[in-house]
Amino acid sequence: MLLVFPVLAAMVTPVAADAWADPVESVNTFIGTKDEGNTFPGASMPFGMAHSSPIGSHYAGWRYDDPVIRGFGHFFLSGAGCSEQGGLVSILPTTGLPSTFDHRRYGVGYSHDGEVGRPGDYRVRLASGVGVESTATTRTGVERFTFPAGGTPHVLVNVGQANDREPVSGSAIRVVDDRTLAGHVTAQAFCGGKPYTTYFTTTFDRPFTRTGNWGGPEGGEGLRGQWVAFDGGPVTAATAISHVDAEGAVKNLAEARGKPFDALRAAAQSAWRDELRSIDVDAADARDRTVFYTALYHVLLQPLTGNDIDGRYRGFDDRVHTADGWTYYEYFSLWDTYRAHNQLLALLRPDRAKDVARSVLAIREQGGWLPRWAYANQETNTMTGDPVTPFLVDLWRFGALEGLADRAYAALLENATGVPPARSPFEGRAGNPSYLANGFVQFDRDFPKKGQDVDPHHGASATLEYALADASLSIMAEALGHPGDAAELCRRGRNYRVLWDDAVADRGFTGFPRPKTADGRWLDPFTPQGKDGFHEGTAWQYQWLAQQDVPGLVARLGGRERAAARLDDFFAYADLVADPAGTVRKKWVVGPYDYYNQFRYNPNNEPDLHAPWMYALFGQPWKTSAVNRAAQTLFVDAPNGVTGNDDLGTMSAWYVFSALGLYPPTPGTGRFLLHAPRFGRAVVHLGPGRDLTLTAPGTDTARLQYVKAATVDGAPHDRIWLDHETLVAGAEVAFDLTSDPAEATWGTDPAAAPPSPCSDA
Repeated sequence: MLLVFPVLAAMVTPVAADAWADPVESVNTFIGTKDEGNTFPGASMPFGMAHSSPIGSHYAGWRYDDPVIRGFGHFFLSGAGCSEQGGLVSILPTTGLPSTFDHRRYGVGYSHDGEVGRPGDYRVRLASGVGVESTATTRTGVERFTFPAGGTPHVLVNVGQANDREPVSGSAIRVVDDRTLAGHVTAQAFCGGKPYTTYFTTTFDRPFTRTGNWGGPEGGEGLRGQWVAFDGGPVTAATAISHVDAEGAVKNLAEARGKPFDALRAAAQSAWRDELRSIDVDAADARDRTVFYTALYHVLLQPLTGNDIDGRYRGFDDRVHTADGWTYYEYFSLWDTYRAHNQLLALLRPDRAKDVARSVLAIREQGGWLPRWAYANQETNTMTGDPVTPFLVDLWRFGALEGLADRAYAALLENATGVPPARSPFEGRAGNPSYLANGFVQFDRDFPKKGQDVDPHHGASATLEYALADASLSIMAEALGHPGDAAELCRRGRNYRVLWDDAVADRGFTGFPRPKTADGRWLDPFTPQGKDGFHEGTAWQYQWLAQQDVPGLVARLGGRERAAARLDDFFAYADLVADPAGTVRKKWVVGPYDYYNQFRYNPNNEPDLHAPWMYALFGQPWKTSAVNRAAQTLFVDAPNGVTGNDDLGTMSAWYVFSALGLYPPTPGTGRFLLHAPRFGRAVVHLGPGRDLTLTAPGTDTARLQYVKAATVDGAPHDRIWLDHETLVAGAEVAFDLTSDPAEATWGTDPAAAPPSPCSDA
């Protein structure tokens, strides 16, 4: 079936054929900067603490159609869905002093013509005639400003304004010498978090001749900042940040101090080249290559480096600690990243994954509980369920908790069986009292919360999330020699059944998860397309979140035939086969925040990201391939080329897995389900002498294709999955594809599917 591609915005930075060998040249950092993808186009290092990127009026920091640039900020989150993701320590070059120091009024126009967005390299020309180039080291953002003739070069350093929705509450800036400014910014953490402080030091490569400031008293509220003027240009500015103290920012500046801009940019691009070359793909179309490598780039932006160059970091006890011989990471969007990003990072960068795991355990030891959405050194209690459990269990399963497994298990068991003290800023499993006693989290709109969200406000989806987490932890418990815990956790892994109401019917299907109130009664009235009891989704989307017990789920759906028919309705499968690209854009959920009153697959959000692979688990793997190929049309080489918020690389990680032809749907198992890949050949470099090679001769992205047969290391492979050990040892997986679904009988035997970890069938 021929795919019909929608008309999209022109590609911002076209890729020349002779540049295909360099993955850096294949990245377009403007992808995701429109339609609430919430990525940023500016410069960063892999997993970098600091950045240099334009600031506009959008809550994510900047979006592609912002008419003016207010400055170049030095901290951003890529793809998150809340405010205060960008804009701290804003620097703007001007040709004179503005009439106002309010960045909402002094912002300057710019042109997309000639604008460049590549890893470690952003460039734009402002309407004032000033040319701006940005690059970064791990802990500094660096800009080079080229001024037109006739004006006096000025630079405004604004530490009193950042994001419109989460304003700066306190700031200070001082002149250190005729090349250096220093200070701090206290700003609101996103999604209901508390204020936190970022320290900075900015140095220029030439002395400024005049300076002045504006705003309120030091450390107080107001539009505070400093301007500096130069006798000539160009001018290079390097800004180092730290969450520890002013000394940390000064030390971090050593990464850039005294180094030419061009050398810093070359080093950043070299670092990105090394990271991006962890996967090689053969793409027949330059746009396909750009979409893939940009997705991989977005994956490798976070979590962010949290410790200063001397190893110090500010812990969740607000004390200063030192990471000696390892890297402490920050900003964990676990509800999002446990579903795809975590596994991809652990597969590609196992050493970093070990430090990620160690960082999460440090949060537990210093803060008193395991996190859910950890922002800098605070818990925001954003989103619901128990994402830290599948997150850490997968890291254990992938070998990232070597020497720490018992410590991690104790923390996870505490989290799974208790609730943090009332005085703790962590909510943990706030629904545990009801869940442990009755098997479900009650739906209670009035339940008190400590932050952005709390589980009883979304009792039904929280129950399903807890059950999936328990099932994953049961695997770890069994392997570590705790059979009693394993049995109990596995039993709790079937708790989704407690909320399954066989009497609920919708669209010709019977049986859906339904919220219960604290007294054990069904929520009434209730509709499977409604909002009550579910977080950012409906019963239609959450009904598939039981991949730990496929036989039990199939039984509740009325058997394999009825289960597959319900998936067909969910994906609009008949329409999808007739018009793949049109169907996904018209019949699936199309808005980034259209979570409710829906009965279709939502490719913009996390709860049903694994749903395409439920077809494979139900015995129809060819439909998994079809849905993936159709969903891939949502990812394009244009500013609107990410579906939904990218959520710190989660949606991009989903795309990378989908395009490669494998996906990890069930946390803790270490199993990857196979499907038709997008590329004729892809090589995942897992270490010296260990390559995972996936080949599919005759791949045609303009058609739906299915797996006819597969081999692993030359031997026929009838199972639809591979385990982690097989992948990381290095393997050659070859797919024989067909465009005829009647020929796609591979993997349809019930024995071809992996066993469910917590089924009692």
